Amino acid sequence: MISIYTDGASRGNPGPGGYGVVMLYGALRKELSEGFKITTNNRMELMSVIVALEALKKENALVTIYSDSKYVVDSVEKKWIFGWEKKNYKDKKNPDLWMRFLKVYRKHHVKFIWVKGHASNKENNRCDELAVAAALSVNLKPDYGYVGL
Repeated sequence: MISIYTDGASRGNPGPGGYGVVMLYGALRKELSEGFKITTNNRMELMSVIVALEALKKENALVTIYSDSKYVVDSVEKKWIFGWEKKNYKDKKNPDLWMRFLKVYRKHHVKFIWVKGHASNKENNRCDELAVAAALSVNLKPDYGYVGL
């Protein structure tokens, strides 16, 4: 079982943003983060999950994703995303990321667990630190999928 903690942050919404990921598998630990010039918090929350799943080397992994994003967790666990997909994401935000998510999501066995943000969860707090640091970085990339560009 692989445990993945994810978080996204933005300074302004929209504004500079970043994501943070902590991946745990036994004694192995991997941290990922990246920042973007103009984006939204929801995009960064979703991006953190996508990047984490894309980092897995083998398919069919058993994965538990811990996220403080109700947007991401509820969209998947309540199966809203599958209805959006059938309607070609009509009137939905971030279709580029949701399509990218579903492509990698379907390669694994993924369960989501919502955790309270900025609480006593050590790994979620670390993800927040990574996301904020990435958003404050001087080497921010463009978020080409953000519609406001």
